[in-house]
Amino acid sequence: MRRARNPVQTAVWWVKKQPPKVKTALAVLTGIVVLVFLRFVIRDHDNLFVAAEFIHAVGIGCLIYKLMKEKTCAGLSLKSQELTAIFLMVRLYCSVVMEFDIHTLLDFFTFLTTAWVIYMMRFKLKSTASDDLDNLPIYYVLAPCALLAVLIHPGTTHHIVNRVLWAFCVYLEAVSVMPQLRVMQNTRVVEPFTAHYVFALGIARFLSCAHWILQVLDGHSFLLSALGYGLWPGMVLLSEIVQTTILADFCYYYVKSVMDGQMMVRLPSGVV
Repeated sequence: MRRARNPVQTAVWWVKKQPPKVKTALAVLTGIVVLVFLRFVIRDHDNLFVAAEFIHAVGIGCLIYKLMKEKTCAGLSLKSQELTAIFLMVRLYCSVVMEFDIHTLLDFFTFLTTAWVIYMMRFKLKSTASDDLDNLPIYYVLAPCALLAVLIHPGTTHHIVNRVLWAFCVYLEAVSVMPQLRVMQNTRVVEPFTAHYVFALGIARFLSCAHWILQVLDGHSFLLSALGYGLWPGMVLLSEIVQTTILADFCYYYVKSVMDGQMMVRLPSGVV
């Protein structure tokens, strides 16, 4: 006798059968429902940003475990880690000179752990690195972010250099994961701890995006005054949405693999 599926398995099976446009619409609808839920359940929406940074730290913890226990950095992108370190370093500087709050401390600890991961990948475990797969030139990411930061940056009263640097780290954060996605695109099979890390990034980016959207919807004058005027507020929100969208495909296949009881995440051609 065929075993009956539970409701979750039935829902997953139904979603798998849908065409890409329906899956996209369902993903957008799910995101909207979650946003509404978060708006009414969490009173202080700034906690979403703290939660995003905490989940990012959990993802880095998965990398540290992988590097220490498995003694390999195969499947990881050194370039993504270096881009992450760059935007964190710039954001730390901006945070110290422009605000200095709990986010400054969180970014500091995240930067330290990211720097340790880079050290392990570049020196201790270099023989296991995926250099041939990590083939996205880093200046393809840095140059457009720098140019965009010069053209569109906050219109606040801070020094122009600080405003441009702030914009640069926002834009760079949005696309820093692209070399890691290129590595996964080249391998097609993502081992567990790397998958956990990228999935954690996806969740962190969604929470960060939700934070900005809900703050703007609530009309918090402090946030709006901090963002300034002109194109910059829209670019901040667009950057958050871009980050979330970039990782959405992978998060779908991660959840699918978990629901199917698979340890490895297998990506079909064209994903990420």
